[in-house]
Amino acid sequence: MAKTGMIERNKKRQKLARKFASRRAALKAKARDESIPMEERFQANLKLAELPRNSAPSRVRNRCDVSGRPRGYYRKLRMSRVALRELASNGLVPGMVKSSW
Repeated sequence: MAKTGMIERNKKRQKLARKFASRRAALKAKARDESIPMEERFQANLKLAELPRNSAPSRVRNRCDVSGRPRGYYRKLRMSRVALRELASNGLVPGMVKSSW
């Protein structure tokens, strides 16, 4: 199990990323638009830099919903390989059996 502080910090980052997503996208579009004068694009970049760092989607870490483990994460299942194997061994994942030979 991961530290609860790390899990909570990641949840906070996810919440901030959702909150600022539209504002961040608008400022990025404005900063990249070649038809806008250079000064306005520069101002858009400055406003983008003023947003909280934790509101950037790249700061969010993929973590297992079951255990909070950051490594060995399956995006489709939103859980780590360890948690998936444990659930499969207990028969809680339909159609999945533990292979052994």
